[in-house]
Amino acid sequence: MLRRVVAVSLVIASGVAAAADLTVSAAASLTNAFQQIGTAFEAANPGTKVQFNFAASGPLLQQIARGAPVDVFASADQETMNQADQQKLVKPATRANFVSNSLVVVVPADRPATKSLDDLARPAVRQVAIGVPAIVPAGRYTKAALEKAGLWPRIEAKMIGAQTVRHVLDYVARAEVDAGFVYSTDAALMPDKVKIAFTVPTEQPVLYPIAVVAASSNAAAERFVAYVASPPAQAVLARYGFGKP
Repeated sequence: MLRRVVAVSLVIASGVAAAADLTVSAAASLTNAFQQIGTAFEAANPGTKVQFNFAASGPLLQQIARGAPVDVFASADQETMNQADQQKLVKPATRANFVSNSLVVVVPADRPATKSLDDLARPAVRQVAIGVPAIVPAGRYTKAALEKAGLWPRIEAKMIGAQTVRHVLDYVARAEVDAGFVYSTDAALMPDKVKIAFTVPTEQPVLYPIAVVAASSNAAAERFVAYVASPPAQAVLARYGFGKP
């Protein structure tokens, strides 16, 4: 079945989605796994078509706040979903953590790997790609880790800001930067172009929450949230490197 990965802006421009369509806004790092899960969900729910909008969690929340016709929201961090809760944009009873991840530093595959955060501050490392902390959860995790290590001002001076964690991955894969902060699941997608230098400890675990959007009246929304927690969907997420919540 042909899949459609659409931006919410396109959905808005073309009018309200068909009644049988389920629109899911999800963190960019979930792209590959969710596309596969969406196909399986459609097979289990004949007549329902899943439309995905993948981007950084912050902009996705902003789209929902502006009235974008979204049924399910999956964020890469608790802070963004907390904001959604506070703005009454999601149904609290449907919120659940469904997967975990880890923050890593990656470098181009053909370059020597750095071994620590301190190494990133050395002159040999000139540019470091980081998701913009204001909108990208991975960027917030990165900034917090660097601040704890007392390195944020020095690394910020070398920072190449990215709009999503996948953009960070692309910068490193093309060797346009010396290093980048991504999730371990992203790094696993390009083993021939990037390599993990080391795992970055985070003060808060990297847990992904999902919830039904408050404005949604689509009965399939709660079924999708439940399906993501089901053994078949969890098996897909595990194959892409995600951990249990």
